[in-house]
Amino acid sequence: MSSEISQKYGDKLPFLFKVLSIRKALSIQAHPNKKLAQELHKKNPKNYPDDNHKPEMTIAVTPFDGLCGFRPLKEISHFLATVPSLRNLVGEDTAKGFEEAVKGRETSSSDEDTQGNKKALQTAFSALMNKDKSTVAAAAKDLVASARKDSDKFAGGGGPSNEGKELADLVVRLNDQFEGDIGLFVLFYLNYVKLNVGEAMFLKADDIHAYLSGDIIECMASSDNVVRAGFTPKFQDIPTLTSMLTYSYAPISEQKMNPVDYPYVTLNRTAYSSSSSAILYDPPIEEFSVVKTELNGKGAKATFEAIEGPSVIICTAGSGTISVGPKTAQVKAGHVFFVGATAECVLESASENFTSFKAFCELQGKESANGAR
Repeated sequence: MSSEISQKYGDKLPFLFKVLSIRKALSIQAHPNKKLAQELHKKNPKNYPDDNHKPEMTIAVTPFDGLCGFRPLKEISHFLATVPSLRNLVGEDTAKGFEEAVKGRETSSSDEDTQGNKKALQTAFSALMNKDKSTVAAAAKDLVASARKDSDKFAGGGGPSNEGKELADLVVRLNDQFEGDIGLFVLFYLNYVKLNVGEAMFLKADDIHAYLSGDIIECMASSDNVVRAGFTPKFQDIPTLTSMLTYSYAPISEQKMNPVDYPYVTLNRTAYSSSSSAILYDPPIEEFSVVKTELNGKGAKATFEAIEGPSVIICTAGSGTISVGPKTAQVKAGHVFFVGATAECVLESASENFTSFKAFCELQGKESANGAR
């Protein structure tokens, strides 16, 4: 682990690293910040089992779609005006109050306008989330009927980010999975994002999201705290969710990450000539970073410099070997390896494409492309 990381994180691995294969929508949720996590854990340890925060990063292994963060305010206003069942649930007075509060200030950068916009968004979102289930289920029937009937004209033809047919298909699909669920209306508040293979996004604590489909690599701070409010039969805590969110609003482009070449790895000649790569996804937190390594062609090799922290390596495609010190092991898709601090690690391909992901924590040094935060 390294003494520095053990001291800071209490002899625990500071991150969780997993592959998710999503065939049915996962819950609408957010993860608490550290202060709130401590309060929730003290008050309700059964449903909030630890006192840590849980920022997370998602990297697409296959095409992925999800709901992530609040849409730009103009888009939310558009849907309140063009989706009658949504407006009825929110309430005419609340919907009108939101539209009037944000009009002309949707993209303002002044602190006063931003805080006013967030307050208006919280009011409009909370009004939806606090509707009783029978009222939501009745409204959902109207929503789904409209989606099936209107197709490309659904929701006023969609907003700038999504076409009407795309949203109509999404509503029908999600209703098939969770009939009459509040999440069918939440999607008009949240960015509907699609990631291509290799694209990634980072979600801070208190950011609302729901993963809908696809295979992803997910890395997060070590916590099991989840505040849920839709698309789930599990415990839901709507009062906590609606009070904890940041209510930041922005296009999804602001949450997508920009990976860079990882400089602390040496590729052999075979790797270079076959356009192999090692790219770094480095979120703005210290608990973890991730390197995706693609070795193209048999004999392609990547030698990672030793770091002052632990690593976990997951193979997602192909086969090869991993060497740490004098030990060498066979690797194929689904295999997971732990690499301790200060150990050089060598990956070598035995197939035409050998893909792996390495999550690691190093408080100072190679956790970023330039060696510093």
